[in-house]
Amino acid sequence: MMIATEQVVSTVPLVIRRRVKWGECDPAGVVYTPAFAEYVMSAAELFYGSLFDTTPQRAREAQGFDSPTRALSFDFQRSLEPDEDFEMTVTVSDIRQRTYVLDVTARTAAGEILFIGRVTPVCISRSERRSTGIPPSFRQALERYRNACPEVAS
Repeated sequence: MMIATEQVVSTVPLVIRRRVKWGECDPAGVVYTPAFAEYVMSAAELFYGSLFDTTPQRAREAQGFDSPTRALSFDFQRSLEPDEDFEMTVTVSDIRQRTYVLDVTARTAAGEILFIGRVTPVCISRSERRSTGIPPSFRQALERYRNACPEVAS
């Protein structure tokens, strides 16, 4: 029997339930720091797909841009252990000219904050591989999502 370790449980706001895999942890049973980057980047990818109801790469391809990460930061509140379930909520905290900011807040089932990840992608033209303004339809989708989501208390 196969058990999913990542599942979308809500789309507005986007909430992803995830289970810590044993291989994501060090010998002491604590999640490796780089695994948190995987959690946040996976949430961002699911966000793109959810925003346009398709796969993440198809969503960006249809818009004619890519979105490499310009900045990534974390505020850790407590560690995670193997087989622990948590939920990540994605919010749009800022929309700029060429970049935007996604906040990913991870919580236990009881609502305790585990970590807050902040990713700042920069839009680049697929054909020219240089930074470009956020495409208008993508900007509109980001704004609609931000306006539709309740504030996520820290």
